[in-house]
Amino acid sequence: MLDATTRSGGTAAATPRAAATELLVPVPLVTATAPAPARPLARLGRVLLSPWSRFALLVALLALAGSSVLLFEPQKLLADGWPPQVGGVTAAVVFAAAYGLCTVAFVPRPLLNLAAGAVFGSAVGLGAALVGTVLGAGLAFGLGRMLGQDALRPLLRGRLLKAADGQLSRHGMRSMLGARLFPGLPFWGVNYAAAVSRMRWTPYLVATALGSIPNTAAYVVAGARASAPTSPVFLIALASIALPTVAGAVMAWRKRHHLRRR
Repeated sequence: MLDATTRSGGTAAATPRAAATELLVPVPLVTATAPAPARPLARLGRVLLSPWSRFALLVALLALAGSSVLLFEPQKLLADGWPPQVGGVTAAVVFAAAYGLCTVAFVPRPLLNLAAGAVFGSAVGLGAALVGTVLGAGLAFGLGRMLGQDALRPLLRGRLLKAADGQLSRHGMRSMLGARLFPGLPFWGVNYAAAVSRMRWTPYLVATALGSIPNTAAYVVAGARASAPTSPVFLIALASIALPTVAGAVMAWRKRHHLRRR
């Protein structure tokens, strides 16, 4: 009796188990890997760089600067004069740098301008005061733009705030020039308001330099001629201080309805 191999012409059929074994293809095992936990330093960095953390740093720096004014008392320059160890051009450069830092620390500019005139005279005092004005404005603008803009811009929801922000953002040069010419606006307030807006650096600094000339010159000349309060030059300087103040107040009164409608 012939077996299955002989009947099929000498070819043996593969068994079902062998065929199944040959069809199996090895599949690599994929294991799900858990996401790596966030690094503590990365989380800390995100917290420190958040808008409100930077704004808190700005507030702390300004508070420290304001406190330092109470310690060093820059108003003594009017009574004691400039230290005799520093003189000439070096004294003017040091004064301009100190002027800029003092404006960031909320020292009133009229006081610094009077001191510039009393210490250096009209010409050199005016130059040192203007350089210090632009330096202080640039420092305040940079600090406000870097540390405060992202946190404060979402808070501009009131009508007057939106109107002021739009004016500074769209008409930076003209708006800043008017703000510097207007004597009733605080110097530091204008600096940080401009920093929160979208005003660019160039029109901000140029308008600050040009718009600060009249008021700064009046105070510097008054400080230089304070020893002769009845002289015509001193009286003209006082008039140059008083008249723009009155004119600015009248202009603000007339423009108040325009700002409310915007």
